[in-house]
Amino acid sequence: MPRSDAMNAPPSAPRFPFAWAALVCFVATMLLAWPALGGAFLVNPNSDQYIAGYSFREFAARALLDGQGFPQWNPYQFGGMPYIAAMHGDIFYPTFLLRMVLPTDMAMTWGFVLHTFLAGVFTVGFLRAAGVRFHSALVGGVAYLLSGAVASYASPGHDGKLFVSALLPAALWALVRGARDGRRGAWGLLALIVGLAVLSPHPQLLQYMLLTCGAFALFLALRPWSVASESPASARDANPSRPLPQLALALAAVVLGTVIGAVQYLPVQEYVPWSPRAGGKGYDYATSFSFPLEETINMYLPQFSGILDGYWGRNGIHFHSEYIGATVLVLALFAFGGGLVNRHRSHAWFWLGVLMVSILWAWGGNTPFYHLVYAVVPGSTFFRAPSTILYVSAFACAVLAAFGAERALAGKGTGRYAIGWGSFALVVGVLATSGAFTKLAMSILGDGRGDLIEANASSVVVGAWRSAVAVLAVVGLMMAVARGALKASVAGWALAAVVALDLWSVERDYWTFSARADQLYAEDDIIRFLKSQSEPARVIAVPLGDNMAPHDPFVLGDALMHHGIRGVLGYHGNELGRYQELYGKSEGFQSIANPNFWSLTNARFFYTNTPGLPFQGATLAAGPVRNAAGTMTYLYELPGDHPAAWIAPLIVKLDDPTTKATVLNPLFDVKRVAIFDMASTIEARPVNSPLPDPVPFGVDVTRYHPGVIDITLGGPAPAGSALVVSENFYPGWTAMVDGKAAKIARADYTLIGVELPTGAKSVQLRFDSAPYHTGKLLTLLALGAALLWWIIGFALDRKAASAADVLAA
Repeated sequence: MPRSDAMNAPPSAPRFPFAWAALVCFVATMLLAWPALGGAFLVNPNSDQYIAGYSFREFAARALLDGQGFPQWNPYQFGGMPYIAAMHGDIFYPTFLLRMVLPTDMAMTWGFVLHTFLAGVFTVGFLRAAGVRFHSALVGGVAYLLSGAVASYASPGHDGKLFVSALLPAALWALVRGARDGRRGAWGLLALIVGLAVLSPHPQLLQYMLLTCGAFALFLALRPWSVASESPASARDANPSRPLPQLALALAAVVLGTVIGAVQYLPVQEYVPWSPRAGGKGYDYATSFSFPLEETINMYLPQFSGILDGYWGRNGIHFHSEYIGATVLVLALFAFGGGLVNRHRSHAWFWLGVLMVSILWAWGGNTPFYHLVYAVVPGSTFFRAPSTILYVSAFACAVLAAFGAERALAGKGTGRYAIGWGSFALVVGVLATSGAFTKLAMSILGDGRGDLIEANASSVVVGAWRSAVAVLAVVGLMMAVARGALKASVAGWALAAVVALDLWSVERDYWTFSARADQLYAEDDIIRFLKSQSEPARVIAVPLGDNMAPHDPFVLGDALMHHGIRGVLGYHGNELGRYQELYGKSEGFQSIANPNFWSLTNARFFYTNTPGLPFQGATLAAGPVRNAAGTMTYLYELPGDHPAAWIAPLIVKLDDPTTKATVLNPLFDVKRVAIFDMASTIEARPVNSPLPDPVPFGVDVTRYHPGVIDITLGGPAPAGSALVVSENFYPGWTAMVDGKAAKIARADYTLIGVELPTGAKSVQLRFDSAPYHTGKLLTLLALGAALLWWIIGFALDRKAASAADVLAA
């Protein structure tokens, strides 16, 4: 009778196996993260966290620590925007709690470290639940946490992607326990995991996670015996006679988990029509940053298209890694040997299918396949960068590597397999040394990127031989076990170490640490000058020369927000669509030179990196001073009067295109007419009404805080007038005039407009999002239900296990 792989004297697990697994995952993580122990900040000039993320999170942390709750309005970017609805990172994800006990920069760093670690731990948990032996599961966990797709998130600062990537194996683990083992508590746990993924918040990677989990749930429901288990009871109970109840429970858990995210996504749902992505962006946008076909070589030879600044490929920038690991690929392919006696055979074919589909998906617009995705999969019209699905590919490879490692440690390695991989590795090394890969690159993009390709040539050679050494080390271990020269338990630890070193030797380049935030965003004379201004004012920050530090967050990003300075522009990507149209993003930011735009946006200052401004009448207000990023900067005061609010004596209504053209026309005086939205209920006069003289007095902003604006008029409001406030209008803003509710609507294309009764003297504006409050209630109820489901289910599982033990006795 043939024996299965599992019967060939597998290495035994140590005592406290999960603790050992956690220790190994911690060590693997700290290979990358050790500078965090000294308080270093995990950012680099290319990181979104450096450019904007820190300011977003510090803003919310201050509000929470001051007892103000989660902020609902961000007044510091793009004329103001809803903080929750426009999405500013992990607002409600549990990492916000780290910022309550640690400085924001340290909390952000340890959020990355923790989730890299958890990605490995959860993978080990899933693999152990799927019947994989300890040492092999350890290999799979290390392969995932140090994979290019996961470990390189630190480089561009994509923490939301990391959170979802870490939760994927946790969700799959819960599915195994619930669908195959009948653990009732697992469904409540799955709901909590999905809820966390929803709150990450990264809807695109959440979509990929749910699709992967959905496919796995269907596989489990129809073929539960295909997922091995060391528990005889689990194997005995695994039958497909009742798949529908299991699928229904999985669906219920996902729905409940989705409701947990209501506090984030109800405001987002309201925001969609207001965002620049309303209605989707088209196929070209959806397929931007697809995974180029030739860069699939990076999965084995990561230096092929160049690492970080050495990148020469089609996507222009490349701050992440697709490296699967040469060692991981050797083990993953070995998962398919053994024929019918391979106990993970069916399970391995499932993950091979996932791998193939996810790579096809990642290729995006480079193959016809993505037309099907775009047409069928909800949300695809709003997302771009299909290559972000590669974390699923990395996970599939890690699972297959664990299956392959189990066969290798069972002594199944063969000379033919070792010679095949060794020959492949040597051939790749020879090809790289001969310049074949450089010639291939030149044939693809040599005309435009030839210099970069030539500069990268030596790295390709070194990288090819590095991968060859890794391959030879793995096949050497496999053959040592097969020939009895090395104990399987020793080889298991050695395999995990070789995989870790292989991946670390590449991914370490993506973990760059910097000084603490108080140094990176330090005050200077210009910032102190702006903070000393008694009246609210915005700053246009735009570089006008090349002499600038890389991705200077003061000039290009949101560092001014950290100091409480309001910016006309900023770094976000999901600002209000109307505001984006007003400043002319798609037209080369033409509006920033328009005096009417300055008046509409309360722009009194221009912050740049050149010793001269091409605007007549602009005067140097502060500087030159070298900012904390290293750029020599200048602050100019713009000519004209650009207050934070004003009284317009005439109200009219116009359609949007006419309104935009009118308010940006330099011959139009925005202070004499308030142009309201055609759909507003505010009473307006005919468009051809005589143009009145400007109101002879101004207004005084007595209080200006996020979501709170108090204004005192310099005199009684004339009949038929309106107050226009240089803040973006959005549902949730309300107005009180002299203590009574007043009509408020969108004016001058995107600003707040308030109808003033005759003789009005004061106005109070407040922002409060109704969807946020509804979502908060739903989140708390769903969270309570999921916790109850988990706790009650766990108690019932314990009771059933105790009863089974009694019967067995």
